[in-house]
Order: sequence, then C-alpha cells, then structure tokens
Amino acid sequence: MNIRTLLERREKETLSRFACLSGQSAGRLHDEEPCSIRTAFQHDRDRILHSKSFRRLKQKTQVFLSPEGDHYRTRLTHTLEVSQIARTVARALALNEDLTEAIALGHDLGHTPFGHAGERVLDALVPGGFHHVRQSLRVVEVLEKDGAGLNLTAEVRDGILKHSKGRGPLLNDDPAVLAATLEGRIVRLADVIAYVNHDLDDALRAGLIDVGRIPGAVSRVLGETHSRRIDTMVRDMIEASLATGGSEIRLSQTVSMAVSDLRDWLFEHVYRVNTVHDDFVKASRILRELFHCFAADEETLLAQGGRRYAGDPLVVSVSDFVAGMTDRFAMNLYQRLFLPQPWKLL
Repeated sequence: MNIRTLLERREKETLSRFACLSGQSAGRLHDEEPCSIRTAFQHDRDRILHSKSFRRLKQKTQVFLSPEGDHYRTRLTHTLEVSQIARTVARALALNEDLTEAIALGHDLGHTPFGHAGERVLDALVPGGFHHVRQSLRVVEVLEKDGAGLNLTAEVRDGILKHSKGRGPLLNDDPAVLAATLEGRIVRLADVIAYVNHDLDDALRAGLIDVGRIPGAVSRVLGETHSRRIDTMVRDMIEASLATGGSEIRLSQTVSMAVSDLRDWLFEHVYRVNTVHDDFVKASRILRELFHCFAADEETLLAQGGRRYAGDPLVVSVSDFVAGMTDRFAMNLYQRLFLPQPWKLL
C-alpha cells in the first residue's frame, strides 16, 4: 500500500460525509498514472503553485496600479489570503482542505493585468466577450506547459470556473453558477471576504478614505478593525454552515447583508473614484493598443512572445497573450513598441 492510498483512507475515515474525497474524484481530462505519495487534489495544488501563471500574479494589480509601497496587495497576495480563509473554513467543517486550497490558488490565474480595468478592455475587444473566470479555466486546461495544460481534476476545474459572483448575490442556489462541491462554494465566499477586507485596508493605508467614512451599520455588524471584520465573517460562515448540518455553505442573513453593503460601498468610494479610475483609463489604453497591434500583425505577436495553438483564431491568441501579461510587462512592451527609444551609441 503506497502513501497516497493511506491518505485517501484517512480522508474517508476523518472527513465529513459531505466532503469531496480525492479517491472518488471524477478524474482528469487525460488519464495519467496517479502520484504514489500525493492525493489527486494535493497533486493539483502543487501543479498550480509551480505554474508560470501563478508566479505572474505577483506583478498583477489588485486595486492600486503599481503601488510604490511594499504593503499593498497584489493579485498574488489576494490569492494567498483567499486560500488561508478558505482552508480555515474547510478544516472547521471537516471538508477536503487540499481540494479547497487547490481551487483557491487557481481561481485567478486568468486575471488580466491592471485588474478589472484590463478585463473590461478585453471583454469589449474579444468576440463573445472575456471573463477572467473562463480564462483561468483556459490557463489550466490549455495554456500552461506550452499548450499541454495542467491536467487538473474535474473538481478543481469546476471550482475555478464557478468561484466568481461579480456584483451578484453572495449566495446563489442556481446549480449553473454554484460549484459542485462544498469546497468550491467555500472559495466563492472566501474570495469576497478576502477582497472587501484587504481592499478596504489598502484604501485606508493609501489615505483614499478614512475610518470615519465606513458606514456605521457595516462596522456595527462586522467590526471596526481589519482583523475583527475577517474574524466575524469567517466565524459566521463556519457557524451558519454548521447550522445546516454541514450540508451547505452559508453566511447568516445579517452578515451577508453587511458584506454586500460593504462591497457596494467600496465600488462607490474606492474602485470608481477619480484617484483610482484615472490611472486605469491610461492602463486601458495600453492594453487596447497592444491588442490592436497584435491582432493586425501575427508576426509581431510571435516576435514578442505570443503563441498560436492549432485551431485558435488569431484574436484568441492575442487575448491569451495580453491577459497573461503582468502590469510591468505590458507597460514596458508598450514603451518598446510605441514610444521612441534613446539611441545607443557604441
């Protein structure tokens, strides 16, 4: 009996009856020999962690574009905070922590440079639209490993595809948008818990808002400090989920409304204020011009590092390349392609 088999047995003996067991996974896109020392979900987690797209998250905007300070969040630190929150909840509910972590680490792999501003640019330019959720799935199924993909399990891919709720309801019982596993549903809520808290924290650090402007009704329910707000939300998710007998992932109505109110308040007072918005107008122009340049000239796309895969229209290859860029790469490439360069005298 190998180590993986022992771990699968341990899951069966210790996890909740509602947990998704790695030994009962629906499998991968392509059959492969199982790892002898890791469960399928542990293997998925490691593949994501060691991928190029995961490393690029450190240079992708969360809210503030290329911040000078060392303590502002990036897309990578957001991902790690989502993972920590989701793992805490999964462990408390005796669900599969490895599956939860794999989904959390992979949920934003397809995010564009310059945050949601970049996503809006591609959504307007790509026929049929663009959404980072679908792109994250494309990254793990196709783009990573030079077109081979990561060959992840069905449960991880499902959780990645269904993690985002946008500005829609935090809780949704529609099976078309709800992850098939409770672990995937944890990540969906952990994502919003993470970003409303750290985006608020970053906005306070930047002096964009002050504590006194946070709605009193939100503070009374969630707390007045960063740590208290996270603690309130995480505890509430655990307790509300346990109240269902462990069969559902829930927030209480009071906390759910407070989180929704805080999210809406952040859109009005942080995400869409001129101080933040003006730089993203400039960033949007960078991506738009890069996109048009590559869409008009395949040779330029390939010369700058883009890839073409069999059967993909040029516009899809351009979208893949632009979406995969970091903020820094996009700005440097724009400068190299469109701005005069100083003469280098020998």
